[in-house]
Amino acid sequence: MATVEAGASGVLLSEDSGFGRGWLRHLELVFPIVLLVLVIGGCFLWPLIGSVPDPTGGDVLSSNLPALSPGHLLGTDPNGNDVWSRLLYGGRSSLIVGVSVNLLGLFIGGTLGAVSAYLGGALDAVIMRVLDVLIAFPSLVLTLAVAQSLGPSQLNTIFALAFFSIPAFARISRAATLRLREQPFMVAADLCGTRTSRMLFRHIAPNIVPQLVTFSMLGMGIVIVIEGALSFLGLGIPPPAPSWGNMISQGQQSLSATPMLVVWPCLALFLTVLGFNLLGETLRSRWSGR
Repeated sequence: MATVEAGASGVLLSEDSGFGRGWLRHLELVFPIVLLVLVIGGCFLWPLIGSVPDPTGGDVLSSNLPALSPGHLLGTDPNGNDVWSRLLYGGRSSLIVGVSVNLLGLFIGGTLGAVSAYLGGALDAVIMRVLDVLIAFPSLVLTLAVAQSLGPSQLNTIFALAFFSIPAFARISRAATLRLREQPFMVAADLCGTRTSRMLFRHIAPNIVPQLVTFSMLGMGIVIVIEGALSFLGLGIPPPAPSWGNMISQGQQSLSATPMLVVWPCLALFLTVLGFNLLGETLRSRWSGR
């Protein structure tokens, strides 16, 4: 009787353990998605469906109001601008930069890497040596130099960051394509005389996109942090247009008196980067285990 009970108990523990692992795997995907939906939905949808003041139309007479003041959920800054409004619109700017940079890197770098690996020969050597030269430079220092030479603006920030994201995407795409070239279905398609364009778009692209998307999720956090650093230094999105970086820069001037002006954009930046990093890591672990 004791043996049966022990065996039944063992089965129950095993089932509970399996249920726990399944629930944990489900949570590690749902949590970052919910977090990012809240951040992205708040930044892009809240101003459309809710009552949000103009982020740059503040009144100096209403400066430094505390949180939960009438009409100002998180209070106002020294210029009288609504902090909640600037937080939402600043998130828009940071997310637009992050998405744009990664899309440019994914399409341009992914295409260069796939074409280079598939065609091989002199073209592969030339493309990869040029990309190796770009990777060899200290990217952050050159990003600062490029941003300084182009001038502070959202578009210039996107160009400066995308320029140095392309080589990383190209190397990942090339490595994935080189592995695919040896697969039996690729060899069979090549022997059948399949056109190069069809090979790239029908056979290679669908198989390397998951790796590129995973890398772009991880890269989103990095790009948003760098954009925040550029804006903090006055080389990114210039005031009075809000971004999390220049909000932190402006808030640190009165940090001792009003620390929450720095805390709110730092918290928003942290949660957004956390969401993208967790999602990217979860996708990487799941797709790599297929």
